[in-house]
This record gives sequence, structure tokens and C-alpha cells, in this order.
Amino acid sequence: MTTISQFLTADHRRCDHFFAGAEASAKPDWALIQENFAQFYSALTHHFSMEEKVLFPAFEQFSGNTMGPTRMMRMEHEQMLELCTRMAVAMGTQDETEYSGVAETLLILLQQHNIKEEQVLYPMSDQMLSGQMTELIGDMQAVPDTLP
Repeated sequence: MTTISQFLTADHRRCDHFFAGAEASAKPDWALIQENFAQFYSALTHHFSMEEKVLFPAFEQFSGNTMGPTRMMRMEHEQMLELCTRMAVAMGTQDETEYSGVAETLLILLQQHNIKEEQVLYPMSDQMLSGQMTELIGDMQAVPDTLP
């Protein structure tokens, strides 16, 4: 049986793959960067939706706590989406310096965020929600994905 940790950690790797393609190279190909960024953004927002619509509410209902780790994760999601907006603006103006600087900041935030989820929140979810695991993973899989 797949655990919540395994399912969502694999999706982190999927997002990481798309992010790697969205990072600017020494001589940026803006059309390719824009295509890769669109894939990354879609994967990232889908991942956030799975967590915020399915996992976090189940975690909060079970724990009775809406001010704990899920609140922090939501705040970090907002920060990352703001950085994505800045990247999109920089991409639109082809500002390589701004784009790569914001991408570097986003990468650091993503790495720190993923560690907290993978080492704390997901294992807690596996333990607390073990009786609902199959249903929760099914519900997360049912969240619409805009990627092919």
C-alpha cells in the first residue's frame, strides 16, 4: 500500500523536475523557459491543491488544530506563489537577473518546505490518518491536474 508520504514525496519530485526545466540557463531561451515554467507552475499549484483541499483538512479535523503545521504550510504556499508571480513578470520582460534571482530564492524555499513536509507533516499524516489513507490518496488523485 502506498502511504501519504510516498505519494506526496513522489509528487514533490515531479514538481522538482519541472522546476529544473524552468530555471534560466547562461543564455536563456525565453520561449523554452516560458513553456517549462508553465509546466512547473501547473504541477506546483496542483500539488498545493491536493494538500489544501484534501490532506490539510483531514489532518486538521483529526488533530483538532488549524493553527499548527498546516497553517505554516499554507503560508509558505502563498510565499511560493508570490515568487512564481515575480518570476512570470521577469520572464515577460526577459529580465534574466531578476528571473534567476527569484528562481534561486524559490528553490531554497521549496527545498526547506519539502523537508518539513517530508520529515514531519507527511509522517504525522501517515500515523494519524492511517485508517483513511487509501481514501485520502484517492481523493488527492481526483483533484484535477492541468498537465497532460
